[in-house]
Amino acid sequence: MPQSDNQRLVDLAARIEQDDPHFARSMSSGRPTRPREYRRARAWWVLGSGLVLLTIGLIMPDGLLIATGLVLSGIGAQLFDPYSPQRGGRERHSAR
Repeated sequence: MPQSDNQRLVDLAARIEQDDPHFARSMSSGRPTRPREYRRARAWWVLGSGLVLLTIGLIMPDGLLIATGLVLSGIGAQLFDPYSPQRGGRERHSAR
């Protein structure tokens, strides 16, 4: 027996509430915010600080600053991925 449309909507709302409670609360209050996949302020801050450290490390030849800048830049670039495995995102299929 197929589910009713109301039951599907309730299931969808529960899934959204579980996945991104901030987004679900903002939708119910009538002032929607961006979903988690599109909030990138933290990624920009990490990427920017990594690039600043990398630049300082290149100006003042310091291997530790260069390495730290490269690592932070890599972490910041990884934060731009909306479907990371930690958040239970979509499965990726690699081209073989």
